[in-house]
Amino acid sequence: MLQNLLLIIASFLLAFIPLYPKIPLFDILPGYIVRVRLEDALILLAFLYYLVQLFRKKIDFKNKVAPWIFAYLGFASLSILSAIFLIKTIPLELIHVGKSVLHLFRYTEYFSLFFIMFSSIKKIKDVKIIFYALIFTVLSISIYGYGQRYWYWPVFSTMNREFSKGMVLYLTEHARVQSTFGGHYDLAAYLVIVLPIFYLMAINTTKKWQRFGLHFVHIIGLWLLVMSASRTSFIAYIGAVLFGLLLFALAKNKFIEKIVYFFKKSFIYLLLVLIMMYSFGADMRERFEQVLRAYPETFKTYEETKKYVATQSEFITNPMKKIREYQDSKKPKNGIAFDNTELEVVLTPTDEQPTSVRPIDVYVDVPDRVAVATDSTSSAITYVDRPRTWSDNALKYGLSFAIRLDELWPNAVKGFMKNPLLGSGYATLNKKGVEQFTEAESTDNNFLRTLGETGLLGFISFYGAIIVLLVILYKNQKNSDNKQLKIANVAFIAASIGLLLNASYIDVFASSKVAFSYWALAGAVLAYNNLIINENHAKKNKKGS
Repeated sequence: MLQNLLLIIASFLLAFIPLYPKIPLFDILPGYIVRVRLEDALILLAFLYYLVQLFRKKIDFKNKVAPWIFAYLGFASLSILSAIFLIKTIPLELIHVGKSVLHLFRYTEYFSLFFIMFSSIKKIKDVKIIFYALIFTVLSISIYGYGQRYWYWPVFSTMNREFSKGMVLYLTEHARVQSTFGGHYDLAAYLVIVLPIFYLMAINTTKKWQRFGLHFVHIIGLWLLVMSASRTSFIAYIGAVLFGLLLFALAKNKFIEKIVYFFKKSFIYLLLVLIMMYSFGADMRERFEQVLRAYPETFKTYEETKKYVATQSEFITNPMKKIREYQDSKKPKNGIAFDNTELEVVLTPTDEQPTSVRPIDVYVDVPDRVAVATDSTSSAITYVDRPRTWSDNALKYGLSFAIRLDELWPNAVKGFMKNPLLGSGYATLNKKGVEQFTEAESTDNNFLRTLGETGLLGFISFYGAIIVLLVILYKNQKNSDNKQLKIANVAFIAASIGLLLNASYIDVFASSKVAFSYWALAGAVLAYNNLIINENHAKKNKKGS
C-alpha cells in the first residue's frame, strides 16, 4: 500500500480537482477573486509527501521537460523582482507583492502535479489506473452537467467575485452548462484535452468492448462540450482530432493510403460532430450564426438550409424534446437563478436580435452610468445615464472580440514593451495605474498574457516545456514498434495542439482545473514513454548478452 501511495495520491488528485466544485475555504487576499480551496491544501500535502520520497531517494524527478519548468519559475521570480525594483509596475506593498507572488505559487502548484504524476508511475499497469481515473472523471462531470441542465443541480461559479464566494446558483433555461467547473469556458477547455484522447484511442483500439467504451465516453463528453456553447473550444477540439487523424494518416506507407485514411476518418468524425451539434447545440449554433450575420447572403442561404433540414429530420434537430416534456423538476428554494449568457451579453435563440447601432452580440441597450459634477457645497455624487458608444471593432466584430482587440490584448503588448525580457510582472496587465488593485486578471490570449507578464524569457521557457514534451512524444511514436505507445503519444499531442489553439482566445493555462489536469497528464504520458523506452533497451541488452 505504502509503495503505491504516490500513485494513489496522483490518481485521486486527477479525479478530485475537476470534480470538486470551486467552493472556497477562505480569502488569501482581501478583495481578490482567487481564494484558497480544498484542492490547494491537498496538493500541498501531496507535494510535501513527494519531497519526502524524493529526499529518501525512493523516486526520481529527472526528465527533459523539468529544466524548462525550472527555468520558467526562475524567470517568473526575476520578473516579479524586476517589476518591483526596476520598472516599478508592482508597488512595494504587501497586497500588491502578495498578489504577484500568489500567481507564481499557483504556477508552481500546476507544475507540481507534473512531477507527482511522473514519479508515481513505475509500471505499465499504473498508467491504466490513471486512465481509468480519467474515464471516471469525464463520466462524472457529464452526469453532473446533465443534472445542472435539466434537474437544477447546484452551480458554483467564479465568473464574478460575489459568485466566487461559494454562492449556490442554478442554471436558467438558456444558460451554459459548466458542471463542476467555475465557468463554461473552463469546462470546455478541459474537454478539449480529454475528448481527443478518447476518440483517437477509440478508433485505434482492436478490442470491441474497449472501442465501445471509449466511444461512449467520448460521445457523452462531446454532448457536454456542445452544452457549454464555447465556440473557441469547440473549434479547438475539432482541430485537435483532425490533427491527430493527420498524424495517423502520415504513418501509412503509401501516399494513396494516407489520403484515403485521412479523408475517410475525417468524414466519419465530422458527421458525428454535426449530428451532435444539430441535436443538442441550439445555443452553440446561435453563437456561430452571429459570425454569419455579418455576411447577409451567406446567412440567408444558411437559414434556408437549416429550415429544410429541420422539417425533414425533426428527430435529429431536437431528440430531447419528448424527454423534457416528462421532466418535473422544481427549482431549488435555496438557489439563485444564474444565466451566464447575460454576463457576456450574447444572444440566445429567444433573444431580441440587435439593431445596426449596437454590436451583433449585444441585445440590450444598457446605458453608461457617468458621474457628473455636483454643487461645491455638497459632497454628494450625482450619476446620469448616457447612451453607450461603441468602438469600430465592437460594431464590426462584436463586443466580445472587441474587448480583446481594444483593451486586453493591447494591455498585454504594453506590459511586454515595459521589459521585453521579463515583462511587467504577474497581475499587472489590467491595471489603469500602478497603485490600482484589480480583483481579477484576464487577457483572453494565454500567449500574450505570458509575454506581457513574464516577457520573452518566460514565454520561451513556458511554451518550450510543452514543445520539448511534444517533440519527445513525436519522435518516440515514430521510432517505436509499440502500437499502444504510438496511439497514446499521438492522442496527447493532438490534445496539446487543441489546448494551444484554445489558448489563443482564453487563458487556459492559467485556469486551475485545466492547468492541473494538463500538467498531470503530461507527467503521466512522459512516464509511460520512459517505461516503454527503458523496457525496449532492457530487451535489446538481454538479446545482446
